[in-house]
Amino acid sequence: METFSSKDMALKAQKKILSSMATKSSVQMFIDDTTSEILDELYRVSKEYTGNRTEAQKVTKDLVKIAVKIGVLFRHNCFNKEELSLAQDFKRKLRQGAMTAISFHEVEFTFDKAVMSEILTGCRDLLLKLVNAHLTPKSHGRIKHVFNHYADPELLTQLYEPEGHFQANLTKICKGLNKMLEEETI
Repeated sequence: METFSSKDMALKAQKKILSSMATKSSVQMFIDDTTSEILDELYRVSKEYTGNRTEAQKVTKDLVKIAVKIGVLFRHNCFNKEELSLAQDFKRKLRQGAMTAISFHEVEFTFDKAVMSEILTGCRDLLLKLVNAHLTPKSHGRIKHVFNHYADPELLTQLYEPEGHFQANLTKICKGLNKMLEEETI
């Protein structure tokens, strides 16, 4: 069994960012257990889909780094009024994406790869606008890498295949998304 863990990777990313303040409890400020479980399932899907463990780890690592960096920016009140408005737009779009993902999973034959892909690319674009003045081009590249990967229509099609081999992963992802929606953390 593989020992890859998004929580451990989040800890490494936060150590870089927060230096000596990074502890397991400080990572949980940014990435809770439910989020970590979703990230682990996304990693498994990416690994299986790409057939490349290194690429799957890179996508997940990029996602964790971006989440932690944005968390740090929020915690330090780095966003102006206009950016906070963009953040609300992003949160609404992300929430819409979570509800759509769950609906597509729960209601058979409703999945539309174009709709899901458009929501994810919309999230990407809003997030890039939000962090434009705060993060480096390298971080912008990470955002593009993550969202382009998960917005891939072929990956989405395989993920939502009714009898496909990703059904167990999708069920766990949707269960976690449901929990996050109920707790209003997304």
